Amino acid sequence: MPESSSKKLHVAIITSGGAGMFCGACMHDNTWTRAMINQGAEATLIPTYTPIRVDEENMTGSPVFLGGINVYLNYRSRLWRRLPRFMKHWLNTPWIINLATSFGVSNDAHELGALTVTLLEGEQGPELMEIEELARFVGEQLKPDVVCLSNALLSGTIKTIKQHFHGPLYCVLQGDDVFLEELGEPYRARSLELIRQNVQQLDGVLVHSDYYRDFMSKYLDLPIDHFQKMLLGIDLKGHDGTPEESPDEPFTIGFFARICKEKGLHNVVQAFELFHKKYPDSRLCVGGFLGKESEAYFHETTDHLAALNDSYQYWGSPDSREEKVAFYKSLSVLSVPTDYQEPKGLFVLEAMANGVPVVQPAHGAFPELIEKTEGGLLVPPGDPQALADAWERLYQDKDYRRKLARQGYERVRQFYSAELMAEQSLQFFQKVVDASRFVKNEPQLTPDP
Repeated sequence: MPESSSKKLHVAIITSGGAGMFCGACMHDNTWTRAMINQGAEATLIPTYTPIRVDEENMTGSPVFLGGINVYLNYRSRLWRRLPRFMKHWLNTPWIINLATSFGVSNDAHELGALTVTLLEGEQGPELMEIEELARFVGEQLKPDVVCLSNALLSGTIKTIKQHFHGPLYCVLQGDDVFLEELGEPYRARSLELIRQNVQQLDGVLVHSDYYRDFMSKYLDLPIDHFQKMLLGIDLKGHDGTPEESPDEPFTIGFFARICKEKGLHNVVQAFELFHKKYPDSRLCVGGFLGKESEAYFHETTDHLAALNDSYQYWGSPDSREEKVAFYKSLSVLSVPTDYQEPKGLFVLEAMANGVPVVQPAHGAFPELIEKTEGGLLVPPGDPQALADAWERLYQDKDYRRKLARQGYERVRQFYSAELMAEQSLQFFQKVVDASRFVKNEPQLTPDP
């Protein structure tokens, strides 16, 4: 067999760090990378802006590119962007970036409008040197078979990457519209205009739900046939809660997501106040990362719950998977009633993986997840009374609650494992790489058995 025919398929994923917070997109990318490696492929996870933070083995295999400190200084200072690379490259060192973000560097979209535009302008903007360094690393040093951007906000790099890398280039959409819609004008309109231009250069776009495919096709003015639905999956290792281990009374409602208005913590609190009046033995447990930009919202939403004493607890942001799983295992039901239409819903899969049913708003990707798993209930969005009523049904009917828990527990393992996610995505990438090589009349890859 020729040497080229036994070469492993190599996928490079360019992800965005979350400025010190647990970010659902980079956690997904990290799990995806490891799962593809476990399937026998070669996969490289390339961090941008800041190092990623995950509650599992960190799979990033390269330096940080487009380092957040240099990106900001390039944007602010013409003198800085003219400096030779060797004079400022040291600021991309992970521990220096982490130190800077520990002092509360904000990732509030309202404050990042102008900077977002400069990044989306790509080689026409002040970040040309940073983007060129990333593109050369990918195309001349790494030389993968396929490249995948983790979000459309990285699309300013596409043109330059394509100058150095000549294989298929894709982008995963994981909630880009949520960030864009929070930008003030004129930055929102200009950013969307630039993204619509940039993504025309992609070989395709990946999404996790039919809802998001249809929505983003219109939002980005891209035809449906440019989209490929990719399975959402989680690493089930360590998720050892079971339906039989559902906690005894008190009935415990959980919220676990980044603490911010769009995730809908206020909806949970309003519904819990209604529910707790009727069932005073119930509890509410809240967990998730709280950034400085959301502290005022958090206190305004929850401070009055201190009067409930042990009926309310804020767990904070668990530092490890074990702590996160312990949170899930303490719950009777999970609800994250987002105001926006969620494109993924990893927290839904994680709760079900630990034998916890969910009650979610009937919008975004949630109906697809609930239909596939039968592990929860759907309620009208923005309706605290309907949310409380659904909890009441589970409170009163323990057998039904356990039935939903068992169905979710079993079907997450059947349909949403990281192994299945990697297997399906590798099959797709192999197909597009083979097609690309056929067009170029190059030898086709055959993945290792």
